[in-house]
Amino acid sequence: MALLEIENLNVYYGAIHALKGISLRVEAGEIVTLIGANGAGKSTTLRTISGLLRPRPGSIRYEQQDLTRLPPDAIVRAGICQVPEGRRIFPNLTVLENLEMGAYTRRDRRGIAADLEQVFALFPRLRERARQMGGTLSGGEQQMLAIGRALMVRPKLLLLDEPSLGLAPFLVQEIFRIIQEINQRGTTLLLVEQNAHMALGIAHRGYVLETGRVTLADTGAALLNNPEVRHAYLGQ
Repeated sequence: MALLEIENLNVYYGAIHALKGISLRVEAGEIVTLIGANGAGKSTTLRTISGLLRPRPGSIRYEQQDLTRLPPDAIVRAGICQVPEGRRIFPNLTVLENLEMGAYTRRDRRGIAADLEQVFALFPRLRERARQMGGTLSGGEQQMLAIGRALMVRPKLLLLDEPSLGLAPFLVQEIFRIIQEINQRGTTLLLVEQNAHMALGIAHRGYVLETGRVTLADTGAALLNNPEVRHAYLGQ
């Protein structure tokens, strides 16, 4: 069975029908990406999985558990964590304090310490800046901190919303390398990303969203070579 299954998901912002019956699945161990234009419903999908929005109607099942009525904190405890668009770190806390906030649902001190070391191994720059205020970091460092904070939850499913937004090209390459490394270490990822070329290049599978509907679904490689996708999202 899939780790995450979404069926006939409908979401409204007031009278605006943002998601119109989308269905998708994420298998354990995969990187799955959602691509589409602004307003297509990509971030809305992640926010609904995280419990920040409620579907009307539709179902979200994670490890065969219905998530549609669970509060966000219960969804985090179940093993799903989101890295939001814009990073949303705590600017007045240090790097270390931000990372410790990621572990707020946990009580296993030894495990927390071990995971903190893993985050520092993945992001050596964060170790160097452990006592520095989060708000003084560069954009790339803040993105690393946001991902590291989410990893402190020890998620089975990591939701990433626009991780390359606003970053210099060399940092985009580094962030996507790290995303692949996180996946290789055993974390499943659902990725929303405007940089369709980079996202499809690392994804096992992908879905194309247009105005709240899934219009294409295939392997990442197949979508990368699909003429419609190349024309609409890759500028080719």
